[in-house]
Amino acid sequence: TVIINGGEAEKRPEAVDKILDELCAYKLRRREPFLAIGGGCLLDIAGMAACLYRRGVPFVRVPTTLLSIVDASVGVKNGVDYCCPVTNDTYKNRVGSFYAPSSCLLDNSFIASQDARNISNGFGEILKLALVRSEDLFELLESHGAGLIESRFAASPSVPAGVSDRIIDLSIQIMLEELGPNLWETVLDRCVDYGHTFSKLLEMVPGADIMHGEAVNVDGFFCVVLGYLRGFIDMETVNRIFKCMQSLNLPTNSDDLQSELAWQSCKDAIEHRHGEQRIPLITGIGESICVSDITQEELDRALEMMKDFAH
Repeated sequence: TVIINGGEAEKRPEAVDKILDELCAYKLRRREPFLAIGGGCLLDIAGMAACLYRRGVPFVRVPTTLLSIVDASVGVKNGVDYCCPVTNDTYKNRVGSFYAPSSCLLDNSFIASQDARNISNGFGEILKLALVRSEDLFELLESHGAGLIESRFAASPSVPAGVSDRIIDLSIQIMLEELGPNLWETVLDRCVDYGHTFSKLLEMVPGADIMHGEAVNVDGFFCVVLGYLRGFIDMETVNRIFKCMQSLNLPTNSDDLQSELAWQSCKDAIEHRHGEQRIPLITGIGESICVSDITQEELDRALEMMKDFAH
């Protein structure tokens, strides 16, 4: 048994080495699987170790948080953050692999072990999927998200039976539909990258107290404002989304979201997405497009407009 602390601070090559050391000591055979039980960061680390050990051994994902159930459990990506001594910067998910688990075991009862903040954090990724793909999912979050946070996804008089399972099943279904045909990301215009342009640098700010789903939501609302300024959505839609985010106890802004960070995020996106920004923006709840021509002046207008909301 190897115990690794969860969280972004632990998502480093040293954590992969720790698992590799134990696999060597155990003398794990080439076709023997090991179990990775935990949240998204732990599953990313374990997948990386599985990919490297003997050039690949099977592993089983067992996600234990809402976020990892709907996000890290789906797809084949693994990775860690990398501290580069040349640039003196830390890069999120800069070192990683495409390596599928042999299976993934989902048990929604794990969610009851999470505190309210972790459950809201998971809703950050679910709401992202709703915004780009499913108005039905959005309406479920509008109506029942707050009640599910309070009940921690357990049976509750305030939430009709089957709603919690429907939200999780629909989220996973959307992820599978989006990732399945593009498993190796040969197509880089991806709606599931919504909320993942500015959030990367927000998460990497030294000392920042922000979880992944929270950063995705801050990014997501900033992109809502960008979409409004482009005329893709109206203010009624903006306010509806903002109200839903608040009901889920998700942050909609960050003191770290400033002009320099926003523009650097766009430049990093161009590098990561092979020469184009490819930033997803919604054109309505459940619909999106990718744009590659956002300017620094446009970002500054959006940042100024963000001040108009009671975050």
